[in-house]
Amino acid sequence: MANGNTSPSRSGLISGGSDNDALFLKVFSGEILTAFEQNNVMKDLHLMRTITSGKSAQFPVSGIASAKYHTPGVNIADSGNSMLSSIGMNERVITIDDVLVSSTFIANIDELKSHYDVRSIYASELGKALAKRFDIATMKTLFAAASAGASAPQAGGNSISGATTNTTAGIVDALYAAATKLDEVDAPSDGRFAIVTPAQYYKLLTADNVAINKDTSGGSADAARGTIVEVAGIQLKKSNNFLEVIAEGNISVDQSSADNDDGSANNDVFGGSGVGYNGNFSTLNNSGEHGILVGTKEAIGTVKLLDLATESEYQIERQGTLFVAKYAMGHGVLRPECAVKILPA
Repeated sequence: MANGNTSPSRSGLISGGSDNDALFLKVFSGEILTAFEQNNVMKDLHLMRTITSGKSAQFPVSGIASAKYHTPGVNIADSGNSMLSSIGMNERVITIDDVLVSSTFIANIDELKSHYDVRSIYASELGKALAKRFDIATMKTLFAAASAGASAPQAGGNSISGATTNTTAGIVDALYAAATKLDEVDAPSDGRFAIVTPAQYYKLLTADNVAINKDTSGGSADAARGTIVEVAGIQLKKSNNFLEVIAEGNISVDQSSADNDDGSANNDVFGGSGVGYNGNFSTLNNSGEHGILVGTKEAIGTVKLLDLATESEYQIERQGTLFVAKYAMGHGVLRPECAVKILPA
């Protein structure tokens, strides 16, 4: 006689396996990765390097050579003849920060009561939180690059003061001035970008200005559906996270404080100069008029020790599942001359 038991099909069980939640974890992880990619602006705008161990990564920096006409009979190798180029060398070291964590706890009873997929919603929020912190940290580092002084063999960052950044003409003029700054230091012309606020972006998008290269070929071919391709050879990237950087104002740098963004040396990128993750960003705001950050991919770098990863654990004593999304990275300045800060008047 049958005992009434049955063999259910477990949707989270891998065939031949024993973990009934194995597939659920992979779905959750995928949601986080998608949300991180969709909400991140800075990821593709700078150099990134992955290390498998260690606490930091070294980026060599070289100077430039010179060229001179040679007079027959003059010994090129004789230093007294000034024919030899003295090419300076230096390095930039980027330190890995503490592990950045975004987590949540989902009660089992809540999942049972819900008529929709709770995990995908929470996963998306965890991904957004990590992407936001990544964006803010790298934008601050770009500001630090533009604020850096010269350090042989490199030139310092670039600054444009007194710009009008709340009008279309003012923004366009400021971007052309930034492009000029980058040209003057032989910064790469490819991959130039500018971080602007949403208000600045839409002001340019709806403006009738021949200096603004727009793409309105999609949809109904109007500005409301188009995108700004570039201004002065600079791609525009709008970011609401940039407003948060501006709103932080002047943050005192204290390496020993647990209130720092991550407790690492990258908080003060140049060791005592007051710029880095924690620094003075108040110059980006003047009576509600916001600044702009311009750079090339070579301006800053990110070192990854632990790429975006997820963990989950069902806790019997708490009758729910703990989900953790995390990464271990560090950000730092590479070529200050490839960064420009545009400060409002």
